Amino acid sequence: MWRVISHLNGPELVASFQRICGLFPKNNSSNNHHGLITTNGSLKDASVTPRQRKMEQVLNETSRADGNYSGAHENTIDEHRSGPQYEVRNWLFYFLFVTSASLGHEVFYITFLPSIQWNFEPFLCRRLVNMWAMRVDAEYGMPSTHAMAATAISFTLLLSARERVEFPFELGLAVAVLVSALVCLSRLYTGMHSALDVICGVVLSALIIAISYPFWTTIDYLQLHFPLSPVLAIVFHLLLCYKYPELDHYSTTRGDTTIIMACSAGSSFGYWVNERLGLTFDLSGPFPVTLQPLTMAALGLGFARFVVGVVMLVLTRQTMRYLTLRVICWFCGASVSDVDARKRKEIEVPYKFSTYVSVGLVNSMLVNRMFVKMGLWKLD
Repeated sequence: MWRVISHLNGPELVASFQRICGLFPKNNSSNNHHGLITTNGSLKDASVTPRQRKMEQVLNETSRADGNYSGAHENTIDEHRSGPQYEVRNWLFYFLFVTSASLGHEVFYITFLPSIQWNFEPFLCRRLVNMWAMRVDAEYGMPSTHAMAATAISFTLLLSARERVEFPFELGLAVAVLVSALVCLSRLYTGMHSALDVICGVVLSALIIAISYPFWTTIDYLQLHFPLSPVLAIVFHLLLCYKYPELDHYSTTRGDTTIIMACSAGSSFGYWVNERLGLTFDLSGPFPVTLQPLTMAALGLGFARFVVGVVMLVLTRQTMRYLTLRVICWFCGASVSDVDARKRKEIEVPYKFSTYVSVGLVNSMLVNRMFVKMGLWKLD
């Protein structure tokens, strides 16, 4: 068993998959001297642990790095990084997996999840945001959070949509499996994770869905009707951000986690207010409802909603980021232009949290109302 686990966690399996997909290191001396991959494409033996390795992105670095090299080696490596250190022999797989890798990034989810609300209903978006917030960020380690997020969101959307709208379940299942598989395989293709990281991410995501699924309806009800729901959402998510594990070096994952928690808190607050105002924008039953035919007019309407929604969210983000960063830096006695100061917890967490809480509030409360004012949304 330990041999199997070691094999799944080793770099050899990742490099083999990369070569099968037509991704090879360039035949130069730097790869042989520093990397695990020799000039003939074979792998040297190396010990790689989740916390020690520093995976290198395929777009501008070698296919995989040892991660245990010293600082003296880093200067030598930088000399050889004037151009790509890999050779693409299958461009179909290259574009497929690089595109799939982008499906696991926060930018995609921050545009994709609101689009579900803008073009279907907030009910589905609430479910997806709640599941998105359950992922635990780690920097290129165990488990793969991209695999977790892709699997959780794909299958949460599948299971939730089945309750609300009529669609071929087999087709939805195939799409969910395909999207999850592409994102998972892209982590191997780009050398960001070992196979064991990806497998553990999928398994952990499946466990979270299986355990939480019976309570989804209860959670949704409490989120909308419990009097203290907005207070608990803000306080609980903010507390989680401040309690993020301390590292011996700065990591962007604390900021990424704060963004996710803040979006979830702001959205939860906004949906609760909508329920109090009696305008949730949810579909009216009986369920499951039949979707309208996909026509050119419907596509144009959906595109218009997307553009208006993204513009509103971007303006909110930029405005709140500008204001809150200056207020918090002034309060902490730091300069806004000091990049190192902005990495401090007492500055990074509150300014990102307040910024993205505002984004969540605008998305859940104001965007759909703007659609109604502009004639892009018809109230039932």
